[in-house]
Amino acid sequence: MKAISWNVNGLRACAQKGFAEFFKEADADIFCIQESKMQAGQFDLETPGYHQYWNYADKKGYSGTAIFTRMEPLSVFYGMGVDAHDHEGRMITLEFADYYFVTVYTPNSQDGLKRLSYRMEWEEEFLRYLKKLEETKPVIVCGDMNVAHQEIDLKNPSTNHQNAGFSDEERACFSRLLENGFIDTFRYFYPDKTEAYSWWSYRMKARERNAGWRIDYFLVSEGLKDRLAGASILNEVYGSDHCPVELLIR
Repeated sequence: MKAISWNVNGLRACAQKGFAEFFKEADADIFCIQESKMQAGQFDLETPGYHQYWNYADKKGYSGTAIFTRMEPLSVFYGMGVDAHDHEGRMITLEFADYYFVTVYTPNSQDGLKRLSYRMEWEEEFLRYLKKLEETKPVIVCGDMNVAHQEIDLKNPSTNHQNAGFSDEERACFSRLLENGFIDTFRYFYPDKTEAYSWWSYRMKARERNAGWRIDYFLVSEGLKDRLAGASILNEVYGSDHCPVELLIR
């Protein structure tokens, strides 16, 4: 099974930059997007052979997630069942026979960490939600998690310490996910690989210089460890300030 996750930073804009061509070429079994920045009816995306599931934010032009899957799920759930966190279209969960598949767009803590306290509440509920799913079957979770976990995961760790996405608090939350049995699949295959990033600022020619951050992930439950077949960052794909990430499962 091939799964792809991509923060498209506005699907309608990304569609003008080759999204449909990459979608077809990728030939994924499950394809997830984050930050669709649209409402129902604003854009008609044709994906023959795929079931489509969308979660839109209440606020127009903001956030939003979607999953396109060849395999019809047993059930679909939007959000995490917590009203305080379920109005921004940030999560979709599909249930399949032997695992749950979750896509997530984790809230950004924003400049000056203005939204950090909310982010911490989100993280607590998010971990609780994933562990509840795990009581039934293993979990695959992917998306823009808005955190570079370790110094190896961004170009300039010293100058970004305590900036949004590299605060001690956000990194500790990611560590807790791993401590609770989730595997960072890219680091499972490439524990020491440097300069492997999935997001670059549009400023200062950051992508040309590869001055980026790794903030897009595939995590899996420990119970799926033996089924891991590969994980990649598709940094040759353009169309957004993020690039897609990929997971292969046996």
